[in-house]
Amino acid sequence: MTDNLTIPAVREENDDASARINVKALEHQLLGRWHEARRISRKLATRPDLHKEEGLTLEEHRARVLKQLKVLVDEGAIQEAFPVEFGGSGDHGGSVARFEELVSADPSLQIKAGVQWGLFGSAVLHLGTEEHHKKWLPGILSLEIPGAFAMTETGHGSDVASIGTTATFDPETDEFVIHTPVRGAWKDYLGNAALHGVAATVFAQLITQGVNHGVHAFYVDIRDPETGEFLEGVGGEDDGIKGGLNGIDNGRLHFTNVRIPRTHLLNRYGTVDQDGTYSSPIASPGRRFFTMLGTLVQGRVSLDGAATSASKIALQIAVQYAQERRQFNASSPTEEEVLLDYQRHQRRLLPLVAKTYAMSFAHEELLQKFDDVFSGRNDTEASRQDLETLAAALKPLSTWNALGILQECREACGGAGFLVENRFTSLRSDLDIYVTFEGDNNVLLQLVAKRLLTDYGRQLKELKGSGMAQYIANQAADTALSRSGLRRLAQTVADTGSERKSAIALRDETTQRTLLADRVSSMVAEVAGELRGAHKLSQAESAAIFNKNQDQLLAAARAHAELLQWEAFTRGLHAIEDEGTRSVMTVVRDLFGLCLIEENLAWYMMNGRLSTQRARTLHEYINRLLAKLRPHASDLVEAFGYTQEHRRAAISSGAEKTRQDEAAAYYRALRASSDAPIDEKVVHARAKAPRS
Repeated sequence: MTDNLTIPAVREENDDASARINVKALEHQLLGRWHEARRISRKLATRPDLHKEEGLTLEEHRARVLKQLKVLVDEGAIQEAFPVEFGGSGDHGGSVARFEELVSADPSLQIKAGVQWGLFGSAVLHLGTEEHHKKWLPGILSLEIPGAFAMTETGHGSDVASIGTTATFDPETDEFVIHTPVRGAWKDYLGNAALHGVAATVFAQLITQGVNHGVHAFYVDIRDPETGEFLEGVGGEDDGIKGGLNGIDNGRLHFTNVRIPRTHLLNRYGTVDQDGTYSSPIASPGRRFFTMLGTLVQGRVSLDGAATSASKIALQIAVQYAQERRQFNASSPTEEEVLLDYQRHQRRLLPLVAKTYAMSFAHEELLQKFDDVFSGRNDTEASRQDLETLAAALKPLSTWNALGILQECREACGGAGFLVENRFTSLRSDLDIYVTFEGDNNVLLQLVAKRLLTDYGRQLKELKGSGMAQYIANQAADTALSRSGLRRLAQTVADTGSERKSAIALRDETTQRTLLADRVSSMVAEVAGELRGAHKLSQAESAAIFNKNQDQLLAAARAHAELLQWEAFTRGLHAIEDEGTRSVMTVVRDLFGLCLIEENLAWYMMNGRLSTQRARTLHEYINRLLAKLRPHASDLVEAFGYTQEHRRAAISSGAEKTRQDEAAAYYRALRASSDAPIDEKVVHARAKAPRS
């Protein structure tokens, strides 16, 4: 959630072409607190045997990725987040930082590693007890026990609370009976389920003494490790070929009265005694459920980081190509133009660079919050809720942005971008699923929106008596001001006769934050007003009102997430010590902020936040910022820190520059020789010229 911190104003810097970026220092800052872990993982990701090999069959790709997991084990690259007694160091942030960098090698490797150690292993670690850790973690870490994370069901994806699989306790045998009652309760889309998994952490409704205590996790053996055959009562199917990530053996599982020992319940947050008595350290079933799911938030954190990394790689490729590729001789009869010199190409790529910087700074803050909670430095109920909300806000933006960035980069590179050798199409296919797994993006934003409404309601409750009356009066006055156009009129008077004054006002840091924050608070207040009193209605009537306002709720949540990114970017900007770097990065931050305002310009004008004159200057001023950043484009993407060994795109190898230099030299020599053919236009011009 927004901390409502007062962000100190950045003093005006000279942001003209004389400013220069300290690339190495900026790269170090972007690597963040876990810079050494990232460097180690990036070095590992340059190994050819870890790279995605295009054109493999489904079976070949799956086998290759399984071998790659064993490389990670041999290199000691996966145990950092686990306790010292299992070879780790309890470094949760460093572990996630390492993991998300594997996207540059093969996203299938990254996600399959995440399934094995970030989901299956973490479920045992965080939901189990010391007994479970000693029994299963050594085999999980060594890959002796490949496992699946069996939460999602065919009939209930993001709605985990409603899953149908049951775990009914039988006191006579001291066992739980795991059962799939209907086809919709099959566990689905599970990595390691189709082929490699020999066990699974199965999420099911815990039933004992006739009472359903909600969703809990159970350790269930599913295959004979020697034969690979399903154990009695366990069945499943292969999900087959997918739109991407085909190095992962996703599949389905179902259970027919499968009996497991009572001690296979991962019982950190809920346990069952031999007589069937249930007990939990968390009395509230709802809070218990969200606490259990909250321990697995690292999946969303890592996807946010991996999507950001993939965006950086794509932009490094596309910007380098745009600096080397020439097309059309618009300003010279002999020299063709570099693509990035065209304003349209700058408009396509440079705002995406700015957006990726915002994603990067925001992710670093998310990762630090994650580590603070899981290390125990700041592990409170409030901090866990903040972490979950921040992850739910940022993961949708970064994963959606990554798809958009990959597509725009692909198009910006023309036909070359469509070739698999240049990475865009392959990365986009693999990252497509990121927007719907570990929480569908729209569902996650709805969680954020509900938190915004909760916080808004809490603020209102804190206002009593005259304070509440004054708040309502201010809200009414603000609405009247917006609808009457008086706010727009005030801006117009202030800006009259000076477009430059209008643009400078939008460039101001405080103005940008005010516009972005005001949009969030206004949207939340408007929806809260629509929902007021809904809790007093019947369930159906309340749901109908909520559904009527759902789109606006999601829009408010997205606006909130964008504000979080802008604020993180600004805090990162203030931490830059080098004056030249800070000057250029201020322009990048302004480009990000003003593009957000431009994307939502209709809202700002309809709600009286911007005058027509000030809004009219926005497009042109963004173009001026693009021109300022054009000389720094190479430095900005070089600071992302990925080498050609990570990019592995033919068009980012320097081959295009070699071709262009060769062609330029050829045509220069041809023009200087007597062998150059005469252009037909010249012939016609000579024929039409009057003879003396």
